[in-house]
Amino acid sequence: MILDYCNNLTQFSRFETREVLVGNVGIGGGNPIRVQSMTTVETMKTDEVVAQCVRMINNGCELVRLTAPSIKDAKNLYNIKNKLIKKGYENPLIADIHFTPNAAIEAAKLVEKVRINPGNFVDKKKFNTYNYSRIEYLEELNRLEDKLIPLIEVCQKYKTAMRIGTNHGSLSDRIMSYYGDTPMGMVESALELVRICEKSNYHDIILSMKASNPIVMIQAYRLLVYKMKKENMNYPLHLGVTEAGEGRDGRIKSAIGIGSLLLDGIGDTIRVSLTETPENEIPVAQSIIHYIDNKKNHPPILPVKKNPINAFSYSKRYTNSVMNIGGGYHPVVIVDVSHKGVIQQDEFSSFGYKYIKHLDKWIVSDVAADYIFLGNNKIEFQPPGSLRLLYHYKSWLNHKTGYPVLSVKDYLNQSELSNELNVIFMSLKSVSSKLLQKLKQDSTAVILLDTENVNGVVDQRRFFVEMINKKNNTPVIIRRSYQDSLSHSFQIHAAIDFGALLLDGLGNGVWSVIEESSQVNEISFDILQATRTRISKTEYISCPSCGRTQFDLEKTTAQIRLKTSHLKGIKIGVMGCIVNGPGEMADADYGYVGMGKNKISLYKKQEMVKKNIDAKDALDELIQLIKDNGDWVDC
Repeated sequence: MILDYCNNLTQFSRFETREVLVGNVGIGGGNPIRVQSMTTVETMKTDEVVAQCVRMINNGCELVRLTAPSIKDAKNLYNIKNKLIKKGYENPLIADIHFTPNAAIEAAKLVEKVRINPGNFVDKKKFNTYNYSRIEYLEELNRLEDKLIPLIEVCQKYKTAMRIGTNHGSLSDRIMSYYGDTPMGMVESALELVRICEKSNYHDIILSMKASNPIVMIQAYRLLVYKMKKENMNYPLHLGVTEAGEGRDGRIKSAIGIGSLLLDGIGDTIRVSLTETPENEIPVAQSIIHYIDNKKNHPPILPVKKNPINAFSYSKRYTNSVMNIGGGYHPVVIVDVSHKGVIQQDEFSSFGYKYIKHLDKWIVSDVAADYIFLGNNKIEFQPPGSLRLLYHYKSWLNHKTGYPVLSVKDYLNQSELSNELNVIFMSLKSVSSKLLQKLKQDSTAVILLDTENVNGVVDQRRFFVEMINKKNNTPVIIRRSYQDSLSHSFQIHAAIDFGALLLDGLGNGVWSVIEESSQVNEISFDILQATRTRISKTEYISCPSCGRTQFDLEKTTAQIRLKTSHLKGIKIGVMGCIVNGPGEMADADYGYVGMGKNKISLYKKQEMVKKNIDAKDALDELIQLIKDNGDWVDC
């Protein structure tokens, strides 16, 4: 199954898709990866929408999406388009359609692309379960075809493209009943519509498989490519992690999902969905694309003859456990302070340990590093008892405190080793039968995996393939070095580098080397949180807002985060409207969903428990709901 979802596992190669013209912009077919975003202003507020579109385009947005929830909104796209043209902006516009096929038909006459969601364009989601026979299911597909054909005919007449955009959270009851809440269900939800389009000889189609969970999102896109290849399809793909949230969390989650797929050559256009003003999305998207583009002409990597990694289902690589590394333990975080020289007590706060002098006590946070690497340095005070220390091998030999980090040469040739933990610094080039044999027999060994290849993810993944195929169960810490100390660049790059491997079940820890970043420890934990391999804080599933939202989503999300960020392990959905709300936050513990002008409904899992609360009271009501269900703890 090596080539089932990507052209080549060890050499960068984009999945070759057909070109679809969206106005004057080509998507797929060898065109650059396109950047798009979506307005947050109500579509009927023409001048405000135009002003926001201008800001987005000036910031680098190539395609602009606007919501069209009604025929009235759809018709107003004409006014928006004309005002933009008069201002000199001819970027393609996309109409976002959900429940109203008639609005889609109207919009398709006016803009360059319409986006429809298979989960609610024809079907309705009521969280009901149905038992379909095969014949009954085919009858449902006939009903779907009858509803879709009028839109196809209009798109053909006006040369309008169509994005068939599946959202994990809005899969129809029909799909859920037949395929379950699965990536396969997401894929089939889209392909059902594609097959209808192809029967009508309509091929100006772009596909997307969005989810708030990067693992689900990545598996769905991979499966979609696999299915398209089997059915001789090659439609362009639009990538995005939906409801990613705001701030660093939203950027990291988006970079992991989008970047991982782009590395495999999957994706022709992207959107970063942040709960912020849409102009903020563009530089993040550009940063992701730029980072991937720099990896295209990488040094050769040994080809894979047998790929043991399941690309369509998460499975953590089986390893031995060495102390708290590997086995059933969550990935560890290691902070490198070897470049700092003398380490003071107050510097420990940057990696989760705060010393209270008058109590002579360390306060350990939920995001406290598990190990620090001191190199040849020493500390002149008693460190926290839960923190483990790593040293260069020669330094360790001198004082025998903590644990050594060794070269392959020292590991193979030296007889004096730790009885508990030995960390061996190596890369793919270091692999030898002698080394693998010793590692296999060593219950104290942990690999520190580095790479010098510009396409480090692929290089390191190739190492994991080798280890799995050789049945070597030594735990592996992933190490990456970064020159750019700017936190916004580092968080994007690290998210891609570590996240792409962690999402495939690879890696027992993360170790970033960067000279100046006080945030390196927190970013490491954020990456683990986003990959759901280690939960250390509250998880937020927050939509980016659009013209359907009738309350201040950005401000509200910040307020909810302020009051609930101490609820470790709890998932809270903050959704602008009912369209994707209940579904997209399906795995959330609690939901805050806009229902109308300053009206909010609260959910416990998928059940609405409080309806149409005034927005001014909704946060207090949410807190009370969490308390009533026994999930609240005081700060």
